[in-house]
Amino acid sequence: MNECPISLPRRHLLAGSASALAAAGLATFARGSLAQTAAPKPLPAFASWKDPASFIVHSSSTIETRRSVFGTSVVTPAEQLYVRNNLPPPDPAVVIDRDAWELTIEGVKTPRKFTLRELRTMDIETTAMVLQCSGNGRGFFPNKPSGTPWTVGAAGCVVWSGVPVRRVAEALGGVAPGLAYMTGTGGEKLPEGLDPLSVIVERSVPVQAMGDALLAWEMNGAPISLAHGGPLRLIVPGYTGVNNIKYIKRLAFTARESEAKIMSHGYRLSPPGAKGDPSQPSVQEMSVKSWINSPSPEASTLKAGLVQIHGVAFGGLHAVSRVEVSLDGGKKWSDARFVGPDLGRYAWRQFVLAAKLPPGSFTLVSRATDVAGNVQPEQRLENAGGYNNASWADHAVNVSVA
Repeated sequence: MNECPISLPRRHLLAGSASALAAAGLATFARGSLAQTAAPKPLPAFASWKDPASFIVHSSSTIETRRSVFGTSVVTPAEQLYVRNNLPPPDPAVVIDRDAWELTIEGVKTPRKFTLRELRTMDIETTAMVLQCSGNGRGFFPNKPSGTPWTVGAAGCVVWSGVPVRRVAEALGGVAPGLAYMTGTGGEKLPEGLDPLSVIVERSVPVQAMGDALLAWEMNGAPISLAHGGPLRLIVPGYTGVNNIKYIKRLAFTARESEAKIMSHGYRLSPPGAKGDPSQPSVQEMSVKSWINSPSPEASTLKAGLVQIHGVAFGGLHAVSRVEVSLDGGKKWSDARFVGPDLGRYAWRQFVLAAKLPPGSFTLVSRATDVAGNVQPEQRLENAGGYNNASWADHAVNVSVA
């Protein structure tokens, strides 16, 4: 896809203080109630340009989009897109002189360092994709896993522009033989006095993911803000947010996965009560998923009559082919229809079902199917970290009609 058939207004550039960023910190997020009932907090300085009415602020580095805000447009505006940072961002000065940002490429025939200015001359592609935190849906886990209790708002559909990773690798003679992973390293400022491997944001994905990966400098038609990984971010379509490395400073093709703790022990699908370790599956590809945005759980009692039930559906590595909606908690299903443009297999699709609702109580749920035949599951995969929750039952919306 070379262009988006939607007008994408230019976004505000980031303003914020280094002291505020330092306060964004490494604190462990406390367990809490569902995200939609979180107490209101002000936006942190590095995201102060966003629309405060659109968010639930869980902490200074975790900001969730309200379910009622998603609307029926495909692309999520930057002002309404969630924020999840594992470390405080680098100094805001890095987005003032963007072209000076440097990236080292390793694991190719001719390793070298590029400035962003040089990368801009090599090629350009544009990709629409779902950006979703690995823990989106954690708030529905009954065992209350540690971490931010996201419901649906740690996700959005955005448009990225940059140079394809495969073009950069080709220009450097290609990936060296026998290297199975593409490993990205973030450029956050690391806290002093700690083993860098214990805190650094460094993730490895299968080298095949290089095919559609971008080194992106633009999001939704504007330079990527500091809050979302600017000046340069590794974009790996179909993979969860943690694998899309912000402030990328090193891209290496490697024989083994990174030894950083965030890779070796973090973001692992470990059994409830267990700690993550390299033997457990890593949180990487997203699976088929959907949810209803309107009516939302925040809505008051609905008026009887015709209601437009709408939401979003996506398939991770595969396009979505079908969405069904149930009014009775999954006993009977009706096919919804897609609305709006199809921005490619990595983007989400908006769907709608018109239903005439009499007075009473209803449990509204949606269920997506992708082109490979994968069907969104009814139940979540229980795991200690509360990751990869695609359960349609968990994402149900209960409404009263009068």
